[in-house]
Amino acid sequence: MCGSKCCALAFMVFAGTMAARPAASQSTQPAAPTASEPDEQRDEPEANPARPTVSNPATLTPVGYLQFESGALGATGSPEFSTRYEFNEVIKLAVTRRVELIEASEPAVHSTLNGISTNGSAEVFLGVQAVFMPGEGARPTLAASYSRRVYDGGAPELDFGSPRNSSVFYASADVKGFHYDANAIFNEVLEGPVRRLQFGQTLSISHPLGKGFALSGEIWRFTQPFLRGNAVGNLWAASYTARKNLVFDAGFEKGLTGTSTHWEAFAGLTYLLPHRLWRK
Repeated sequence: MCGSKCCALAFMVFAGTMAARPAASQSTQPAAPTASEPDEQRDEPEANPARPTVSNPATLTPVGYLQFESGALGATGSPEFSTRYEFNEVIKLAVTRRVELIEASEPAVHSTLNGISTNGSAEVFLGVQAVFMPGEGARPTLAASYSRRVYDGGAPELDFGSPRNSSVFYASADVKGFHYDANAIFNEVLEGPVRRLQFGQTLSISHPLGKGFALSGEIWRFTQPFLRGNAVGNLWAASYTARKNLVFDAGFEKGLTGTSTHWEAFAGLTYLLPHRLWRK
């Protein structure tokens, strides 16, 4: 549904992992600018990556700035496909300090199953996220989101499926040098005319390594109501903050149950346009 996954979960999520999730999924607060830091970099708005982890941050992007989260993902070993490769895109725009608009899509998907290859596109989601309790430091920021699938291209799905409607509750905070993002997810999933409720839980933890690098790890679980099973995965990613508004990420994920996708690898970037769309 996040971020990769990050896309399909974009709103389940969304949608998206590890931190850029500086950890690819969610970045920690930057240090105060020094006298030697160029003036243009001091004034740069700061990206707030949600990729490539499944978890998404409770915090929003800077108000009035478009943020693009772009990536590629490859997966192997699933009941729906032998191999699957995709490009994914998430676009975010915070219209106030409490409200953010989100679009997530997978515009190109290539998959194989039993020697047969298919090309197409996957879903498009539109959603909104709202912060209802801002936090700072160890005091968590709490938020909630709603998203709806507005287009389904019919491409094979990852192990957690694709929700028609999704609600997510978020908590994010920094504790003793570590940043965490926890999500509780409630999805409406369909199989033909039958609708079922899917539950998901994710926890991503990241830690800066110095010189712009960060490492994040994540554990996540989604119920599979039509299979009467659970998809569980463990994800690891590294990120590099080239500038305040540009973060690169890469990582991998291992499925831990028989109905999980066996392996996934991904890479991408988060870019925040440096120009505000409207005046303050």
